[in-house]
Amino acid sequence: MHDTDPGPRAGLAGPVEDGAPETVEPSRDEGSTGFDALRDDVDALMDNVRTYAEAEIAFQKTRASLAGKRGGRALVLLVLALVLLHIALIALAVGAVIALAPLVTIWGAIAIVVGVLVGGVVALVMGAAADGRTVAAMFGSGEER
Repeated sequence: MHDTDPGPRAGLAGPVEDGAPETVEPSRDEGSTGFDALRDDVDALMDNVRTYAEAEIAFQKTRASLAGKRGGRALVLLVLALVLLHIALIALAVGAVIALAPLVTIWGAIAIVVGVLVGGVVALVMGAAADGRTVAAMFGSGEER
């Protein structure tokens, strides 16, 4: 044999010279070569996606819980603020009646204060109705415009 001679014809079926036995390379199943590596990569990717989805769901649950607690606290604080505002408006109305009583009789002072408050209520209701019509026009059909 020469140094450049690759030796017997390994991996080739058929007769071999010099009486050497035939060698056949073990048959490779095509599913067990490059496809196994691809399948392993896809499996790893699916595991990563599953892990990410579970982590995202846990994060969103925690965030929703925190938002619910903070939202409830904010609602309680808002209700308390409205109660205090209501008390302040009552005090203002009583104070206005007391302040106006020497100028106009007590009944005149009550009439002025109630009249101003009712006028404010009417103005607020008219503004709310106008906003309601605007919103209704935005979501209504084109024929109503």
